[in-house]
Order: sequence, then structure tokens, then C-alpha cells
Amino acid sequence: MLRGKTALVTGSTSGIGLGIARALAAQGANIVVNGFGDADTIANIERELQAHGVATMYHGADLSRPPQTEDLVRAAESRFGRVDVLVNNAGIQHVAPIEDFPVERWDAVIAVNLSSAFHTIRMALPKMKQANWGRIINIASVHGLVASVQKVAYVAAKHGLVGLTKVVALETATTGITCNAICPGWVLTPLVQKQIDARAARDNLGADEARRALLGEKQPSLEFVTPEQIGALAVFLCSPAADQIRGAAYNVDGGWTAQ
Repeated sequence: MLRGKTALVTGSTSGIGLGIARALAAQGANIVVNGFGDADTIANIERELQAHGVATMYHGADLSRPPQTEDLVRAAESRFGRVDVLVNNAGIQHVAPIEDFPVERWDAVIAVNLSSAFHTIRMALPKMKQANWGRIINIASVHGLVASVQKVAYVAAKHGLVGLTKVVALETATTGITCNAICPGWVLTPLVQKQIDARAARDNLGADEARRALLGEKQPSLEFVTPEQIGALAVFLCSPAADQIRGAAYNVDGGWTAQ
């Protein structure tokens, strides 16, 4: 379905981003990998993706820095001509009450989780418009739809990302470009595993107990969303069936926001 097209997936060296990169590569898309990791890990990821008969490149842009984010898109366009599918997935987290929230962590979360998506979109749109085809998929969060305590920067950034999605969708509404958001609930990523480990240590729980306690607070299914499920939804949003899905925020959350 995506043979000959190029997908740039930020934060694609682990977790949701890697799941999406795998799903898009399986559909024939060339992949621009971005994220942190040692050289061996990244080389293994590229080899795995290339097994689908696609080309890959890696760019280690720090998405908290706009010039590096701009260079990421330029490098992708230099190598492949244009970015056809842009997936803004990179994210960081910090948890603290508002009055104790470090200002520098607020700035960092907003920069990576929200501002970087603005920068990649503004850079990629001109060539998408020339081709009159593009897919922009912003990985927001259930926290782009509802709030939780002690996550002020993350919730603000993800709500902002859903709003950004809607504006881009409206500005591209008469083109072949669509922009949508995916809003996962709990996904067992390295970011979430840290929260499980912290809970286990704090409450003197076993790993399974801590995992179930985390899920039980918010996610009625008591099961994690998987990166593979998010990847499959991203593939659907790239398909012709999704041509008129514009500005949507798909919650994939085990019933979290149904409560």
C-alpha cells in the first residue's frame, strides 16, 4: 500500500514509535528512524525494517531543539525526495504537583511533546502539498482528552497536540493531505515501565501487582494497548479508506475515556 512512499517516525527506536515503524515498513514504506539508542541497537532496527525490502535512514535529532528538528526533515527530504507520512510520536514525561513542577521540565516536555510536532509539520507540508498527498499522524494520548493529577506539562502538551491536529486538518481540508491524532491509554513502553517500577518500590508490590494496580486505576480492560495495535491504526489512517478522516482523535484506551 505504501510502496515507494517515505515515513518519518519520531521516537521510533522503541515503544509505540518502533511499533508504528514496523507496521509502515511492512506496507512498503521507506522509514526515517529517529530517537535515542546505541549504534548497535539502531543498526539492528534498520536491518529489521530493511527486511521488508524498504530503505531506511537514521537521524538522531534532539527534538527539544528546533534547528535539529528542522534538519531531520531536511535530511529525510534530501535522501528520499519528500516525507509522505509524518508520525509525530516522540514524547517525554515528568510527574510532580504543579507547585513543585520544575520549570525546566515544563519547558522540555512542551518542547518535545508539542513544539517538535509543529516544527516537523511546517517543514514537511510544502512538499506534501506539491504532491497533493500526505498523512500526518500525531501520537497524542488519552491525556490529550482527559487529565490526571501531577502530569501538568504532559496533559497540556497532549491537549495542545490534539488542537494542533485539528488546525492542520482544517488548513489541508481541500487537499490530499490528512492529519489525525491517535490517543493511546496505557501502553507498556519503557516510559510506563518506569512508572510501574516506581509504584512497585513505593508500595512494596510485586511486578504483576504493580502493573494491575496501575491499569486498574484508569483502564477498565485491565490490559495494555500494544504498539502493534497502534501501528495497525496508523496503517489504516494511511489507507484510501481514511481519505475523509480529518482532524479526528482516536482514543485507543481500553475504555479509559468511556467512564
